[in-house]
Amino acid sequence: MVVSARKEASDIGLSILKKGGNAFDAMVATQLALAVAYPVAGNIGGGGFMVYRKANGDVGSLDYREKAPLKASSKMYLDKAGNIIKDMSTFGAMSVGVPGTIAGIFAVHKRFGSLPLKMLIEPVIFLAERGVVVTKKQRKRLENYSADLKRANGTDFFLTQGFQEGDTIKYDSLANTLKQILKNGRDDFYKGDTSKKLVAYIQNEGGIISQEDLENYQAKWRPVVTFRYKDLKIISMSPPSSGGITLAQIMKMIEPFPLSKYGHNDIKTIQVITEAERRAYADRNFFLGDPDFVSIPINQLLDSIYLSDRMKDFSFQRATKSDSISHGSMAFLESNETTHYSIVDSFGNAVSVTTTLNGNYGSKLYCNSLGFFLNNEMDDFSAKKGIPNQFGLTGGEANSIAPEKRMLSSMTPTIVERAGKLYMVVGSPGGATIITSVLQTILNVYEFGMNMQEAVSAPRFHHQWLPDHITLESDSFSKQIKDSLKILGYKINEKNTPIGKVDAILLLKGLKKEGGADPRGDDATSGY
Repeated sequence: MVVSARKEASDIGLSILKKGGNAFDAMVATQLALAVAYPVAGNIGGGGFMVYRKANGDVGSLDYREKAPLKASSKMYLDKAGNIIKDMSTFGAMSVGVPGTIAGIFAVHKRFGSLPLKMLIEPVIFLAERGVVVTKKQRKRLENYSADLKRANGTDFFLTQGFQEGDTIKYDSLANTLKQILKNGRDDFYKGDTSKKLVAYIQNEGGIISQEDLENYQAKWRPVVTFRYKDLKIISMSPPSSGGITLAQIMKMIEPFPLSKYGHNDIKTIQVITEAERRAYADRNFFLGDPDFVSIPINQLLDSIYLSDRMKDFSFQRATKSDSISHGSMAFLESNETTHYSIVDSFGNAVSVTTTLNGNYGSKLYCNSLGFFLNNEMDDFSAKKGIPNQFGLTGGEANSIAPEKRMLSSMTPTIVERAGKLYMVVGSPGGATIITSVLQTILNVYEFGMNMQEAVSAPRFHHQWLPDHITLESDSFSKQIKDSLKILGYKINEKNTPIGKVDAILLLKGLKKEGGADPRGDDATSGY
């Protein structure tokens, strides 16, 4: 089974599984297919994280997150007065981090792949040349971002020519780039003709990424974050993703409370989860960053006594104020438009992959000669301590900019075991809301007895310490719930929705699998 943001990508991933490929082969094909079918976030100009569990129970993760260029500096987005320069970290060539996606898929294939790359990449090339049908949601997204795309790429940019629902968009330049990568391998992107075209384009647009930046880039195999929640074993991503640690903190803080007794989205359930999120995000923003650059006290952050102490001042009688919560004795913004896919093969291998350009269409820059968008991942650093990024997340010194450093992320690709067996594969886009979307999906199945599609579709809420409000999905919570929260001192925000787009798989008894594709997007499940 493959669940992703577009049916075309899910189908290509599934076709690889039908040909006898494993989940890692399907990961390569699905990742590249999303670059064609879902260019708002699917990419070869960005990066991501993969968490895996092999059929024999072995687990691990791959970090192919973008990196800061060699010429990057901690104050590169500040003017002489020390103030943030508007748009510099979010729009255009200076916002681009060194891409990691191609390095990621080649690393996965080299270690775990079973089919030749030709079988994995050729269906994607065919999709790019045949074209992808525009959906209603894609048409609206292109319309909403038309002005920014024209500002970055000129008024004649092909994606701003008024595509309507049902039209077909072909991506011939991307097809040619994929042909070059298939012919010449990973090095084509990082050392060969593609890299030279990419560097020339970025520098011509005023960016600082160099040939040396591309040549130096390496994807990294990382240890996973593992923890227990009741009789579940959760396997998630380690730093420079904040996802695994923050998810672990929240789940350990809420574990003593009888959520299933309270009920799904009951006022007490919302309170407990909100207060745990408030405390975990405060720690996130202060302590977490690239582990190659900063020391992260993971054991202390996940210590049960420490987390119990963090919840001691929680009361059902009133909201805790975020200005009274600091890190244990962090806020930062992150793009909402990432994308996630989940895969389980017939052998029992599972991969959970979250990948991104950061913002919608990343930096908005599209390299026409190569056929793909470039990320604006540099905005995920703390450009200035205490100043929120585009997602409202506030960062600290641990996530400051440095050459070749990876920026902190909220991406939370996660795999869940129960009784020693594969149970769930789950993940989401959504910037700062990724972690809380993954959390609530797991709880919806485990605590509230939902099937996977119900768990994915259910209304969600979010709190991230700062700003100090609960974000509720619009028109999804009753007036009674909202009034009760306000009486308790909680501020309510219903503007920034939807919250995440979860794509997940639940393993049932026997060999049956149940997919959950988020109805908030064009997401689709493909299985056999």
